[in-house]
Amino acid sequence: MDPRMAAELTKRVQGKPEQKKLEIVIGDFVKAELPYFDVCISNTPYQISSPLVFKLLSHRPLFRVAILMFQREFALRLVARPGDAYWSRLSANVQLYAKVDHIMKVGKNNFRPAPQVESSVVRIVPLDPPPPVRFEEFDGLTRILFSRRNKTVHANFQAKGVMQMLESNWKTWCAERNEILLDQIEFKEKVDQILISTGFSESRPAKMDIDDLLKRVLSHYRPYLLPF
Repeated sequence: MDPRMAAELTKRVQGKPEQKKLEIVIGDFVKAELPYFDVCISNTPYQISSPLVFKLLSHRPLFRVAILMFQREFALRLVARPGDAYWSRLSANVQLYAKVDHIMKVGKNNFRPAPQVESSVVRIVPLDPPPPVRFEEFDGLTRILFSRRNKTVHANFQAKGVMQMLESNWKTWCAERNEILLDQIEFKEKVDQILISTGFSESRPAKMDIDDLLKRVLSHYRPYLLPF
């Protein structure tokens, strides 16, 4: 929040036709209730890059397009594709809901004073209609898989704490449906069976695309990823 920028902007449109069309709101973007908008253009404060992106993607009604500047590394993660060095949980979570393109690089020498990092401008266009997937479910899956993206799917599900979390969620799911619970040994066997049935047990998240994650894995693991 910088009242000086708001004052400067107000000064620039004062007495001009644009003054009647401009409304300036000073506040924390991440915490503010956003009005309807069609286009978002932002030189984003880099420390809120991720919260800002997901705030935009969760906004309803959907906006048409966002043109945003980010730190170069963050931008590359947004636009990365399966198999790329930057393909990550962030890439998958954002591309589930939007088409993201890299527009241009912005060198640090374009700023005064020059920052320590390079920047890039990206374009984000939300998918309309959005996929019928709860973000919490998909994020629960990518959190597991991309914790070690070069390990196999099976290895990530066997990581410390993952099986306990899945079992806890499964018990909640069963309790709400009055279903019979499995004991711990049977539960682990069931998870292994589901992994094999997906056909992705030995796949590595670093090379799995959205369809792999969404249609083959998430559809099998929904009851385990979060309590309903």
